[in-house]
Amino acid sequence: MAAKRFFYDSDTDPNQPNYKRIRTTPSFASVIKQVVMVKFLDNVSSALEPMLRRVVHEEVESGLRRYSCRTITRSPSLRIKALEPSNLRLTFNKKLSPTIFTGSKIVAGDGHNLQILLVDTSGEGLVPTALPYPIKVEIVVLDGDFNSKQNDQTSWTHEEFNKSIVKERTGRRPLLAGELNFTMRDGVVSVGEIEFTDNSSWIRSGKFRLGAKLVQIGTSQTTVQITEAITESFRVKDHRGELYKKHYPPALGDEVWRLEKIGKDGTFHKKLSSNGINTVQDFLKLATVDTPKLRTILGRGMSDKIWDATYNHANSCEKGSKLYVASGANYTLFLSPICQVVRAIIDGQICPTRDLTGIQKANIQNLVKYAYANWSSLEEVDARVNGPPLLTQGETVVDQYPNVLYQQLRSYQLNAILTDASEQLVDCNNDWIDSSSYIFTPADHNGGF
Repeated sequence: MAAKRFFYDSDTDPNQPNYKRIRTTPSFASVIKQVVMVKFLDNVSSALEPMLRRVVHEEVESGLRRYSCRTITRSPSLRIKALEPSNLRLTFNKKLSPTIFTGSKIVAGDGHNLQILLVDTSGEGLVPTALPYPIKVEIVVLDGDFNSKQNDQTSWTHEEFNKSIVKERTGRRPLLAGELNFTMRDGVVSVGEIEFTDNSSWIRSGKFRLGAKLVQIGTSQTTVQITEAITESFRVKDHRGELYKKHYPPALGDEVWRLEKIGKDGTFHKKLSSNGINTVQDFLKLATVDTPKLRTILGRGMSDKIWDATYNHANSCEKGSKLYVASGANYTLFLSPICQVVRAIIDGQICPTRDLTGIQKANIQNLVKYAYANWSSLEEVDARVNGPPLLTQGETVVDQYPNVLYQQLRSYQLNAILTDASEQLVDCNNDWIDSSSYIFTPADHNGGF
């Protein structure tokens, strides 16, 4: 018979070492009570959450409004500008050259220093303006494709601008060297000594832009939006290529390969050199006198588009004040340095022309071609010496030459009757002279005279 197990105090007393916890099964009623309580708490939380969120949101908005009102009240000018952030923008005062070389100071295309201006675009055009506190501006490098397809030159956001900033290649020096941060006062600041340290051939577009962006206004972080400035796109080449760079504008005495689309020792350069066309002046003279001949020398490889680019670049040069005098038995021509007729004197008469017939124009053209063929024998005079002269016939002062003809004309002892500003007709011995200020307007570069 099995022995009965007796319970001792040590089994039920938790303070005894042999104490064993007796598990109790929860009653059905207690379980139901707990479920109901959890459900109640969930319902209360769901009901309170929207109200609590609304209260917190209202309090945060109220605090922000109070803070912003205090800030704007302290700076009335800032409040006005902040209402119209798009009216203010930075801009560069001049364009850069199409090609810039590493290690060379970045300047405008005309060789002068760049400036950054603050302008207002709310009216017509760009109106220079200023803020009553200094503005910190930073120069950055942008991808040449940035904003290239937009008609509006300021149609970008700050985020788009910042994403287009180009950094240096891995292991290279910073892309721009020099002073890149400037403080603008009175709406203008000059760009100092900055230069590129790397070329632009390694990015997809092959070109860079310079950008100027706002960093800080006054003594606090920027609170006024000012649109960034960007330049036109340009190429950056290594400094060793500077010896072969084009000049903008070119000079008359520059070698002809300085012109656009004509490479040094290239096909066009060799063709021109073999025909005695070595300088920009040589190129323009032949373009004036006989454009078809010049196009024939260059050959079919120079399309109309390439020709226009080359000629326009050449013709942008400074012509200077020199005149070249070609004289014959009954005529004297005054020619510009590129062989354009400034004034013609036929049989002692100043002969301005307005409308020449074909035969009349051919006569003048033949004289110009003869002068071109004998260019080295022409007399060179300076049109700026001592101001315009007065010519007389007997004791009577007749009139002055136009400003382009100066003191040197005295030596020709002309028996001329000069017309006044109305350019009346002059009865010359030759029946092919009419009236105008000049024999010819500048030659049509696609067809000579």
